[in-house]
Amino acid sequence: MDANGASVNIDPHCTIDNSKKGKVQCNYCGKVVSGKFRLKCHLGGVRGDVIPCTEVPADIRKLFHEQLLETKGANHREVLNLATPETPQKRKSCPGTNSSAPSKSRSPTSTDPRKIKERTGVAEDGVADVSPFSEEVGLWTKPFSEGKEYRPSMRARLIGRFFYENDIDLYAVNSPSFREMMNATVGNAHCEDKIPSYQELKGPILQEEVKEMRQYVQAVRQSWETTGCSILLDGWIDEKGRTLVNFLADCPQGPIYLSSTDISSCVGDVDALLSIINGVIEQVGVDKVVQIVAWSTEGWLRAVGQEFIDRYKIALWSVSASHCIELMLEKIGMVSSVKGVMEKAKTLVEFIHTQETGLELLSIQTLGNELIKPHKIMSAIPYMRLENIVSGKKKLMETFLSSTWSTSVLGSSEEGKRVVGLMSNPSFWSGARMVLKATVPLLRVLRFIRRDDKPHAGYIYETMDQVKETIRNEFQSNKSMYMPFWKIIDEIWNGYLHSPLHAAGYFLNPSLFYSSDFYCDGEVSFGFLCCLVLMVPDRPTQLVVSLQLDRYRHAVGAFAEGSAFDQRNISPVDWWSRFGGECPELQRYAIRVLSQTCEGSSRYGLKRDMAEKLLTGGRNHAEQEQLRDLTFLSFNLQLQKFHPKLIRNNV
Repeated sequence: MDANGASVNIDPHCTIDNSKKGKVQCNYCGKVVSGKFRLKCHLGGVRGDVIPCTEVPADIRKLFHEQLLETKGANHREVLNLATPETPQKRKSCPGTNSSAPSKSRSPTSTDPRKIKERTGVAEDGVADVSPFSEEVGLWTKPFSEGKEYRPSMRARLIGRFFYENDIDLYAVNSPSFREMMNATVGNAHCEDKIPSYQELKGPILQEEVKEMRQYVQAVRQSWETTGCSILLDGWIDEKGRTLVNFLADCPQGPIYLSSTDISSCVGDVDALLSIINGVIEQVGVDKVVQIVAWSTEGWLRAVGQEFIDRYKIALWSVSASHCIELMLEKIGMVSSVKGVMEKAKTLVEFIHTQETGLELLSIQTLGNELIKPHKIMSAIPYMRLENIVSGKKKLMETFLSSTWSTSVLGSSEEGKRVVGLMSNPSFWSGARMVLKATVPLLRVLRFIRRDDKPHAGYIYETMDQVKETIRNEFQSNKSMYMPFWKIIDEIWNGYLHSPLHAAGYFLNPSLFYSSDFYCDGEVSFGFLCCLVLMVPDRPTQLVVSLQLDRYRHAVGAFAEGSAFDQRNISPVDWWSRFGGECPELQRYAIRVLSQTCEGSSRYGLKRDMAEKLLTGGRNHAEQEQLRDLTFLSFNLQLQKFHPKLIRNNV
């Protein structure tokens, strides 16, 4: 209340977040809290329920502080009782997977998207909801409102964050062109107080950002107790010929950067490489690591992976799912009938994109547009272009067979006539359709995996089976047509991609387990038991899980409610969190299995310059420590952008 006893109006001091019921944002520091009463505590400097605002003017703080004293804290206690933690996050998911063996005695599964949704609780694009961290963590919320005015200290940190995330030389803050850009953006009158100095960027602002990022990383680490995590290997050879590796940890709460190592001196030494990997596992916690996901199938990586499985009975080893699917596409491209079609399609695309006249006459923009960024999955681009050619066949035919084209200079050229001959050849179009029948299912899975940021351990097993069944159906069960492609898929699946984790995920995914065509063969049973032994080393607990498994199999107790169709539409992790409480040991095991990714580090597209600098010597201790902080901050800022709902709010 003010001096006259009237209640202080909170509205001018906050912004209501309409996307989240009950959420309001402080206009001074940007923090988002639940309800206007908590915001009053925040502005009034009342500790215990919410962090006090450090940016609010003193007179405003005094007004709200006095008003809160008048209420004697009654509402404060009421709000505290309402603050409950969220259940584990919902995840996006994709249609399922199966074993690779062509002779497997499973009945064919439907590839109709509507039926897939009925069986798995997943839409055609596999989208599921994602819940944010609870507000008590105080680190993530929605981004700041567009056009919002910030105090100088906040603006300086936002500028610093831009420099750190993008690995921009901090000296650039003194660049005349940078200041001109800022002048044009915010105006000359206010520019100087909004641009931090070089000393501030490498000093206090950097330390504040690192401190906050450590809080974020610690919060993610705490979630590993429940979900476990996957260690992702991100390797490359730099311009100096060094073999470098970044180590990341992935879990439903988001990926984080762990460390970088130069392994150039031990690439051929399996023992030395295993020692490095084992050191990272110990850093994370042996009981927290579920699997290692390699970025490639290179010779030395495969040797290390096999030795890791044989020597260390502490975690599983797999290869990035998108990399394996790319290998399948590459091998399919080597099939003679496919290779001929792809060469003709390449000729057509190159002709169109190198001839300005051709583009003008066509007046289309579909050819050459990739569904996925080309620098990320190069092997898929030719098939995507072929798909665009087939979908644009009518327009292409109208253009290349028109009188306008035939009378043009380009149409009269030898090259132009070859293109017309290609377009008029029915065998080209039939061959193109044949290639797409074999590759489009793989392209769809690849696209989904690369664009999604949710774990697919509960679906990848069934997904690959769906791919094979779709290919067989496309070729109308003509074995001579589909078997060459099945063999290629099986070769990569059995040799690199398949992990016992995928079979266990298939078994523990309720949307698949309680479906009418669930099939539990020896491979599925072995995968479940293999993961159980690795992830639950305590023998008595293994026996408890085995006993509890009967309740899941027969849908007893809470599982009976969870086995209902409408309840299977939620994510597998959320399902187990909601219905598995009567079997806590089995619940914990299931959540850890279903929380793992099948994708590798390449999807994050990390800028590796910072790691290369960090692993180059010649600096004093202080400079090296500063570079270590910059690397830690830069990588984790880059990784955060893949989880837009986990954006930090205390700038």
